[in-house]
Amino acid sequence: MFHIALYEPEIAPNTGNIIRLCANNGCQLHLIEPLGFDLEEKKLRRAGLDYSDLAKVQRHANFEAFAEAMAGKRIFACTTKGSRPHSELSFAPGDVLLFGPETRGLPDDIIQATPLEQRLRIPMQANSRSLNLSNAVAIISYEAWRQNGYDGAV
Repeated sequence: MFHIALYEPEIAPNTGNIIRLCANNGCQLHLIEPLGFDLEEKKLRRAGLDYSDLAKVQRHANFEAFAEAMAGKRIFACTTKGSRPHSELSFAPGDVLLFGPETRGLPDDIIQATPLEQRLRIPMQANSRSLNLSNAVAIISYEAWRQNGYDGAV
């Protein structure tokens, strides 16, 4: 399946929603520290409901540790500064979808270190700034899953 990585997520309910999403679409979730909340936070548990035991979640002390763990995998920077729409790409199992924190997005150094063809964006209206993080993760991860025949779905 696919990997979803959240770089320094800040808002517990968004991460809870993404935990629930990963439990339902089979993606593995990676949380890159520091986190803007405690994993035991009530809002995180409420948003994730009882899905946290069904989702595969791995924490990484920093971006370097995450990058080392993902060595050999294609990492896609999902950003409003992406060079191509997410739907123009062919996803393969094992691909990594990397998202930035809610208030600032991915740092420029990470975006610049990502090959141009692996910088993705979700098309939006001209004057829009961005989508909610959990919505963006859902859109791109389900497109990747759809392209792969919804492998494992019932």
